[in-house]
Amino acid sequence: SEEESEDGLRHAAADLNAFLDGLMVDEDLLPEQVMVLGFSQGTMMSLQVAARRADPVAGVVGFSGRLLAPERLEDEVVSRPPILLLHGDQDPVVSPDSLPAAANALTAAGFEVFAHIMKGTEHGIAPDGLSVALAFMRDKLGLEGESDD
Repeated sequence: SEEESEDGLRHAAADLNAFLDGLMVDEDLLPEQVMVLGFSQGTMMSLQVAARRADPVAGVVGFSGRLLAPERLEDEVVSRPPILLLHGDQDPVVSPDSLPAAANALTAAGFEVFAHIMKGTEHGIAPDGLSVALAFMRDKLGLEGESDD
């Protein structure tokens, strides 16, 4: 039911927030040193949580997901980290149309959004998408000189 879905979302968001808070305390990290990355449902949770955290993370990378409840975003947004959305153009699980829908809603809510379509990719992560994500993460974390090793 819709009520059960909302309840599940609230519990999962609380768990992800607790994990991020613990990570920052345990590893002595500042929010701007943390990047949230998700795939499919992980993207949905990353977008849900990052926009509602008081201390903005360095950015969000979302593969093959969608934005949940875009109609509530503007009213609920607390922080606006930069966001990279990536999606396969052949995805049979989460429609590729989810990327422009999310990008439009996020942009309208004041987010800086970057997007990349992985050509010929189904519900997965292609090498070109991984390269784009790594470049985005290096840029937003200030690690431009780092290698992939």
